[in-house]
Amino acid sequence: MKLDLYFARRFVWSFALVTGVFFGIVILIDMVEQIRRFSGQDLGLPQAAELALLNAPEAMYRMLPLLVILSTIALFLGLARTSEMVVARASGRSALRSLLAPVLTSFLFGAVGVAALNPIVAATSKQYEIVSNRYKTGGASTSSLSEEGLWLRQAGTDGQIVIRAARSNLDGTQFFGVSFYGFDAQAMTTYRIEAEDALLRPGKWVLSNAKRWTFAEGENPEQGAQTYKTLNIPSELTQDQIRDSFGSPSAIPIWELPAFINQLDRAGFSALQHRVWFQMELATPFLLVAMVLIGAGFTMRHTRFGRTGVMVLLAVLFGFSIYFLRNFAQVLGVNGQIPVLAAAWAPPLAGIFLSLGLLLHTEDG
Repeated sequence: MKLDLYFARRFVWSFALVTGVFFGIVILIDMVEQIRRFSGQDLGLPQAAELALLNAPEAMYRMLPLLVILSTIALFLGLARTSEMVVARASGRSALRSLLAPVLTSFLFGAVGVAALNPIVAATSKQYEIVSNRYKTGGASTSSLSEEGLWLRQAGTDGQIVIRAARSNLDGTQFFGVSFYGFDAQAMTTYRIEAEDALLRPGKWVLSNAKRWTFAEGENPEQGAQTYKTLNIPSELTQDQIRDSFGSPSAIPIWELPAFINQLDRAGFSALQHRVWFQMELATPFLLVAMVLIGAGFTMRHTRFGRTGVMVLLAVLFGFSIYFLRNFAQVLGVNGQIPVLAAAWAPPLAGIFLSLGLLLHTEDG
């Protein structure tokens, strides 16, 4: 038990050291990128540091598998250099038994990351968008989902236009039960339009069976209301902008993701991308376990055998292969070419079983 705690403590220390180094590198690179990105907005060093700090949690969260495999490599290279693994094996402890503490620790890292770090990343990502928009010129179109339906906002010729729809088709080009609200520069309502549906065409909305009320001081809106079989409203929105305006699934805390998926279903949008992301987040602890086993499979050996550099390189390449396989499976899952569960769980489980096979062959075989 004491030896397990010792290995766990060494692994935590290696993870903290590797994470600190990469965090500093990410901050410096991101600060330079923010200064370059907002070069025309007179962005100072404090503002660049603020943006970099808000963007760093997402970058570090995506790098968790890399951090874990590098920490594992550092752990077992250190144990091999001091011959501590030789002593552990001489005491009758097998290689797989020695891996128990790092494996459980990495699984705990993954569980805490999904449960606690994921919501932090979602919050900082949203705040990053809010702060970065302060330095951008022009109005942005936004959208949101609620229990009352879908809400959009777009820039109009004289102000803003707010759009509410009860539901949408799967690709986000046709809305049903639509209401358009026009606002002037002083945020005063100028008109309201109710339509049976609205079809998004290049450069315009095409409304069917629409009724328009114009709001003017001293006038009855109902008396001047007009009905249209077809009504066109200029718009710069595109299908991709509407779909992307909901934000990536990573911008939604995992605790809120199931409810958001239900809202997407009720609004008529496809929630396949969010379902794949949700399952991939649940599989993250197992991916980190796979990274520990991969790193151990190539570096849990005495340094007198030589080729340490080659083994480290092979471990990193194998880990990257599993990571890219995971991303490729995510793309296939989002496109509906493979089942959601297969896209999320197959890569980490494949990494675990392949690395276990390597360990059994090299250590106990």
